[in-house]
Amino acid sequence: MDLVHPLDGLDARPWASSSHAYGSAADLPELLRALTGDDADEAEEALSELHGSVLHQGTVYAASVEAVPFLARIAAAGHRTADVLALLGGMAESEDEHGVATGAVRAAVADQLPLLLPLLASPEQEVRRTAAWTVSHTRATGTALHALRARWDEETGPAARAEVLAGIARLDPQGGAALAATVLEPSHPAEVRMAAVFAGLDADAPWTEAMHTTMLSLLPADDLRSDLDLERGEPLASVVEILLGRDRHTERKMAFALVDAALHDGRAEVRAEGLWAADRACMLSRGAPRRLVWNLRAAAVDEESVVAVSSLLGRLGGVAAPAADVLAPLAGRNPDQVDDRADRALAALVLVAPAQAVPLLAAGMGRRPRALDAAAGFRSPKDSALPFDGDLLSAVRDRLSRLDDLNGNEPWQLTHLLAGWGAEAAPALPELCAALPRFPGQAARAIASVAAGCAPADRARAVDSLRREAERGVLPAAQALYTLVGEVGPLLHCLEEELRRGTGQVREAARTAGALGPRGAVLAPALREALSDPGDDTTPALDKDSELAGALWRVTGKADEAVAVLESVFARAEQNAWSWWSVARAARTTALLGPAARPLATRLRAALDDPAQAPAAVEALTAVAEPDARERIALAAAALRSAEVDADPSGACDALEALGADAMTGDHLRRLAVLAEGDARIVRSGVEDHVIHQDNVFRERARALLTTFGGASTP
Repeated sequence: MDLVHPLDGLDARPWASSSHAYGSAADLPELLRALTGDDADEAEEALSELHGSVLHQGTVYAASVEAVPFLARIAAAGHRTADVLALLGGMAESEDEHGVATGAVRAAVADQLPLLLPLLASPEQEVRRTAAWTVSHTRATGTALHALRARWDEETGPAARAEVLAGIARLDPQGGAALAATVLEPSHPAEVRMAAVFAGLDADAPWTEAMHTTMLSLLPADDLRSDLDLERGEPLASVVEILLGRDRHTERKMAFALVDAALHDGRAEVRAEGLWAADRACMLSRGAPRRLVWNLRAAAVDEESVVAVSSLLGRLGGVAAPAADVLAPLAGRNPDQVDDRADRALAALVLVAPAQAVPLLAAGMGRRPRALDAAAGFRSPKDSALPFDGDLLSAVRDRLSRLDDLNGNEPWQLTHLLAGWGAEAAPALPELCAALPRFPGQAARAIASVAAGCAPADRARAVDSLRREAERGVLPAAQALYTLVGEVGPLLHCLEEELRRGTGQVREAARTAGALGPRGAVLAPALREALSDPGDDTTPALDKDSELAGALWRVTGKADEAVAVLESVFARAEQNAWSWWSVARAARTTALLGPAARPLATRLRAALDDPAQAPAAVEALTAVAEPDARERIALAAAALRSAEVDADPSGACDALEALGADAMTGDHLRRLAVLAEGDARIVRSGVEDHVIHQDNVFRERARALLTTFGGASTP
């Protein structure tokens, strides 16, 4: 093959008939030409666009297959070789394939090994390193593994040698682990020793004292991270994650020992890596917070480290109370000044030791936005409202009385804090009523909560304020008025206006209308008018129509119309690749209809194979289809699987509760016991500040279900 002309045949390909992430691949010839051109800026831009189109966020396409031979020849011809090899390796690594046969892209890269393998001997170490990574991802065990083993005997560059070892381990885990065991000693380069640690872990080899000593000796290891293996951005944290993932007592103990040693190290950079590893451990292991909190406290040796550790301590909540004394001095600093570091420490203290934080928050009101966010429950969810305090109430009232001075989220923060206190915050009703015209969405909810239990005269004044705003068409005020005194007229008027406007608030308006039941029957025409175009398969349209279907059922009591709308939602969702949560929402609405929604049972059963949709489908089928004993057992298995893969753990609990004890076999109870009592967190994804709390909530629900079902706990 003539590598002087790597683009020969480029124009003969039917590019326009192939597709990538952005549609037609007709633009690929121009991008491939730019890669071989003399303009460095154009080549850089072309490379970036290729990453976005043929390897879009790790997804490959039909056009990716078409591009592979040209990219391989471009790399072999010396045009941005390392960069193009990295693109090819990413394409071979991908298992997220769209519109292309399974494994087709990887096979296309493997077909180019005759061009790629010689690059293992390139004069440039970066090319050799990237070539080793790329060829190993072809999974061509025979050809690629033989070449990598031969290269191992010759390679002297530390970075390239490390990647060769990683490549061997990728293709032959046991052989790679055996090879890795020979290069753990300090006489070998740090990069190679780091690769050896991971090679052993990836082969599930026992964590030996030699590996443990090697890992500690490599700290700080941040400079040893591989820019090619993005999933292992922090070496120590990644090692800890792998050991905890084995879910065995010995490895868990050794993982914590690594973190302990790093947190107690005299070097700030090692303690920083220890904190990252501790953070990862707490997100993965239920036992980690109590096991590590004293070490986290010990690592907070100066202001810099207190700030660094504060975020994790805040997420641990009350478990981190032993570390409150390291947060308090910084949290109370300069209350009359804006001080971001003090604010971070106080935000953590609010979640760790609320009673200790309350006076500090009162003193810094208006200058501690992060802490106020935490107090209001926005930064991290709390099981209860911040303890009531008269001085803090006075500070909130004073701040709320100066509406023009409020910053950012303060209207939400202040009103949520007051709403959490309920009737205890009654003295703040004048400020809330004054804020109502400016911040109706925030103030109305707080007024409804605070006024519900206060003196009749105060309540009457609050009702008058809400009524004035409701008569002006302010929906939140009308909702609060209905909550307080059941006055439905203004609410019906506001809901009809909102539904007919067709704004982004239609879902909320439909939900509120449905809650009225037959009292909302006059809204049925507006609910119908708000339905989406029959061809609109976007996620907002699907979710809105599900809510509207539920509202129509609740206000009219007629199932046929709601069933037709939901059938349309399910049908349109088939055209939307991102509709799994929309299907789940439609299923939950279907459950409301009970047996009247039996025509949708086939749609619901089709959703059982998707763990994200399964819990809602299970709950709906339980209500709609009256499944027999055998099917109920299968439905319980589907719900458990959803929790086990962290698709919808909370929904899984709802589904199991709906099914009841008679759906639970002995194996089901064993699986539920692992979910309830195992060390590994079940909730592992979502908003970072909420994960630990949500897993704790899930665990308590799973334990309660286990007790209800009569299952034995498995610590």
